[in-house]
Amino acid sequence: MEAWLQELINALLDRLALPQLGLPAVFIVALVSATLLPLGSEPAVFGLVKLNPELFWPAVLVATAGNTLGGAISWWMGYGAERLYERAAHHPPRERRVLTWLQRFGAKACLLSWLPLVGDPLCALAGWLRLPFWPCVLYMAIGKFARYLCMTALLLWVFPNP
Repeated sequence: MEAWLQELINALLDRLALPQLGLPAVFIVALVSATLLPLGSEPAVFGLVKLNPELFWPAVLVATAGNTLGGAISWWMGYGAERLYERAAHHPPRERRVLTWLQRFGAKACLLSWLPLVGDPLCALAGWLRLPFWPCVLYMAIGKFARYLCMTALLLWVFPNP
């Protein structure tokens, strides 16, 4: 099953890699990578900017928009899943500590949504806890914009044009 999923992802990326689909491809890859699927969007952003340096700001902004929308989708998934879980679950102490920490920081915790491995589940937990949607989306966008700006600029600095 895992090989099938990887083949599907590779086929999708091959289709989206066409030069005429640059910014839309970046948007879709960034959106999908912000869900719980294991996909990174930084290579797509860097590849587009490396081939078209004039698209630096549009690529960073489009990737930020797609990744933020993906985070918002994760928020809504967490919001919906919370009802099912609360009916049937026992909460271990560690889980309660994480949820308490997130509630203490509130929507501002979504600034960390750019982090690898924990950022996407963090968005879902924010929805789970019913933290206010629009402030969460705002903090997600700020964190994700900073990540794309720094990562793309750093990669362009490390791998300059010949």
